[in-house]
Amino acid sequence: MAVDVRNPSPEYLAFWREYHVCTLTTLRPDGTPHVVPVGVTYDPEAGLARIITNKSSRKVAHVLAAGPDGARVAVCQVDRGRWATLEGRATIRTGQDVVDDAVRRYAERYERTPAPNPDRVVIEITLDRALGRGAPVRTA
Repeated sequence: MAVDVRNPSPEYLAFWREYHVCTLTTLRPDGTPHVVPVGVTYDPEAGLARIITNKSSRKVAHVLAAGPDGARVAVCQVDRGRWATLEGRATIRTGQDVVDDAVRRYAERYERTPAPNPDRVVIEITLDRALGRGAPVRTA
């Protein structure tokens, strides 16, 4: 079921605040999907999802290979019959203030602060679609 990205139901938002390992799907240069486990934070007020990662990761390479406008990606989480997917255009952010904010959000959701990493970047997803099932949702 479609969800309003910027105005999700309280239940949908609560689901995105629970501790769940998520998946990120990017596309390789040959068009095949690359799916990896990640931690994701969802910020409906800004219409963004954020992933912290190492700048040398394949997922970062896939986003960069898409060009300056970024890459279409999806993040998803599942808990038994409940699931939620966020889709949008990903870009790589390297500014220390952006990285620090993303680490803070990650620490809040996952209840642990990652070790310092000078090679950390943020995959920032400007969201344009949200889907979900299993909890009441507010439709677009």
